[in-house]
Formats: sequence, structure tokens, C-alpha cells
Amino acid sequence: MKGAPVAKALTERLVPQVEELVSQGVRPTLAIVRVGEREDDLSYERGATKRADKVGLGLRKFVLPADCSQERLAGVIREVNEDASIHGCLLFRPLPKTLDEAAICALLDPAKDVDCITQGSLYGVFAGQPVGFPPCTAEAVVELLDYYQVPLEGAKVTVVGRSLVIGKPVSMMLQARNATVTMCHTRTRDLAAACRNADIVVAAAGHIGTVGAACASPQQVVVDVGINWDEKAGKLVGDVDFDSVEPVVRAITPVPGGVGSVTTAVLAKHVVEAAQRTVR
Repeated sequence: MKGAPVAKALTERLVPQVEELVSQGVRPTLAIVRVGEREDDLSYERGATKRADKVGLGLRKFVLPADCSQERLAGVIREVNEDASIHGCLLFRPLPKTLDEAAICALLDPAKDVDCITQGSLYGVFAGQPVGFPPCTAEAVVELLDYYQVPLEGAKVTVVGRSLVIGKPVSMMLQARNATVTMCHTRTRDLAAACRNADIVVAAAGHIGTVGAACASPQQVVVDVGINWDEKAGKLVGDVDFDSVEPVVRAITPVPGGVGSVTTAVLAKHVVEAAQRTVR
């Protein structure tokens, strides 16, 4: 289950929505706030910029040096909050250790929090309310399953991972779609059995090879959210041992080229939705 077709379909859905907003005098606009020059931030920024161009979003970039002060970054966040022409904000994290990341995240208006860094957005995910937005990667999982017509109603889903970035929010989102979700982690007793009995496995533990052949069963769908650098193999790999699991299951996402390919399209979707909320 590759991510590129999912991102393409989502982008094509967004373009007419943006055109409609522009006809009303509103161009959905994303602010990117980056501190320093971390390569993974720069890579994601390039992807987000390309996606913004394809969808027709406006883009504002706020780039600060790695040694910037708490006050300067806080000022940028306040500027984003107060600018009515900016509808969504993507703040790259982790921030340098010299900065209080929790305090900076708390400053952002949840209405502009398009990647779930505020407590308001988290509340929205857990309460099923339109406050802020879910994490882009968590929603990308759901978008991918929908695109490939994987039934969620009544499905047994095992989520491996319990972070606030993926594991917990994606569990809430799948439950909202009437899936029956079992949350596991690397210390779960007999993790393999919990995975084998599932119709869908979402691997988001952050560890290479967490889900292996013993976890897999025929007709199962496996979504690998993990992105890890395998020193021995010299390449990016997921949390799933792809070579041993792929021959067993019905469908599986690759790494790279799976869930990660959908995240910038979901980011764009959130910016468009944020803009739509301002005109309704």
C-alpha cells in the first residue's frame, strides 16, 4: 500500500476547495516556523513547500537561528496567532534544548495548530470535537486505510505504540470510526499474539523489527509508521520486519514510501479546513 497515490488523490480533492476559498477572498496560508538547520526539518520543509504549491496554499516561513532566545521565538508564535491571513502553523520539533518547548507549544492558538502540538488539539482528538487538528501522521494512517478501502467498522485493530504523537491519537481516531482497538507497546506480554489476532496492525513503536513474522497472519493489513535508520543495512526501515511479514499478510505499507508520503497532503488538508472554519 504505497502512499503516493493516496497523497495524489487527497491533493486533487483539495485544489477545488482552495479555489472556492480564493473566490471568497481567502487564500489558505501555512506558516512554517523553523529553528536551526536540522536536516530532517529541512527535508520535511521541502516536501511541505512542494505540497503547498500543488494545492495552491499561501506559505510564510519564519526561520530563526539555533541559538535564538525564548522571547524571540515566542514573539514569532504570537505574530502567527495575531495574523488573520495565516490559517495554520507548522512548528518543527524538537526545539533546541536551550528553549522551553512545552511553553512555546502552549502559546500557539489551537485553531492554527495543524499538527497537534497544543493541549487544545489533543483534547479535540480525544473528545471527538473540532478543536485544533490531529497529528498529520496519525490522520495519514486513516487516510491510507480509507483509500485502499480497508473496512474500519467493527475491525479488530492492534496499535503498537503509545506516544501522544501517533499511538494514542490514532487509537482514538480509529475508535471514532467504530474499530475495536487494542493498544500495545514494547513491554506488552505476548505482543505477537495481540498482533496476530488483529485485522489491522498499526506499528508505531519507534523500534526496528518490533513487528516480525510471529505477529503476522493471513488477510491482515499492516501499516508501518516507524522511520528508523538501520546502520547495518545502511537504509531507512520501519518498525516492521518487512521481508518476513510481507509474504504472510494481505497488504503492508513500505518504508519509505508509505505513511510518510501522505503526511504533507494531510498537513495541506488541515490548513484548508482551518481556512474554511474562518468563513463559515
